[in-house]
Amino acid sequence: MIKTIIYIGLGGAIGSVFRYLTSVLVSKYWNQSFPLATFLTNVLGCFIIGIIIGLLEKNNLANGNLKWFLVTGFCGGYTTFSTFGIENHSLLQSNQSLLAFSYIALSVVLGIFAVWFGLFVSK
Repeated sequence: MIKTIIYIGLGGAIGSVFRYLTSVLVSKYWNQSFPLATFLTNVLGCFIIGIIIGLLEKNNLANGNLKWFLVTGFCGGYTTFSTFGIENHSLLQSNQSLLAFSYIALSVVLGIFAVWFGLFVSK
């Protein structure tokens, strides 16, 4: 268990640094209202988690430390949106469309509400 936590922590630290670097790079060339850095991070994170899971499954490595390091750690540190994306993909693949779309709608609506409520409570 400790070894797994270390793998996740190291991957998460690297993912967080990459998120910051993505933000710095994008803000160097983009200064509009649209949050392009976050948008690109989320889409890129989804692409990365898809590649990683696909390669891990293809090579029968889906249950090893590499998954903890890359998927939970790196992708989790880079963006939790990638996990959200892969979970919805899995729900859709298992013909649970109603559950997937409920998860999407509730996550977005309640997430925005939670931000508003947190800001409200803090004032």
